[in-house]
Amino acid sequence: MPEPVRTMIADRAGAEALVAEVGAAMQALEVVLAAESEAVRAGRLREGLADPERKGALAAAYMQGLETVKANAVALARFAPQGVERLRAEHRRFMEAVEANQAVLGTARSVTEGLIKSLAAEMGKASTPTVYGAPSVAPSPYGRGPRSGPIVLSRTL
Repeated sequence: MPEPVRTMIADRAGAEALVAEVGAAMQALEVVLAAESEAVRAGRLREGLADPERKGALAAAYMQGLETVKANAVALARFAPQGVERLRAEHRRFMEAVEANQAVLGTARSVTEGLIKSLAAEMGKASTPTVYGAPSVAPSPYGRGPRSGPIVLSRTL
């Protein structure tokens, strides 16, 4: 993976451009996260998780911008102190959006896992024969009951 190009800030215009660039990347990523959260909340998982490439590219641009900001912290404080304060405020708002998105995705994941576990339990119950009203499984020389194959569970959402 090639080393990202580091921008060195030497004047006010460069500082303001960097602040604007990082702010724009944050805002674009926040829009994508909000759309994703809204679609997942509404139960439209395919729609909500439809564009991982764009989300990944925006996240990479944002992270690269943050690294550039860190590398130029002194110059930014000198040339654009108001821009730095604005960027901090935008970053706090952005982190709230990220936390909300993670909560929505976590809830969707736990609900999905619960549904799959319930389905597996019901399927297991339905395949167990009953003898005199009680569940019964014939002994197996292999230590497994009839049709007791594993259920595959994908933890990726």
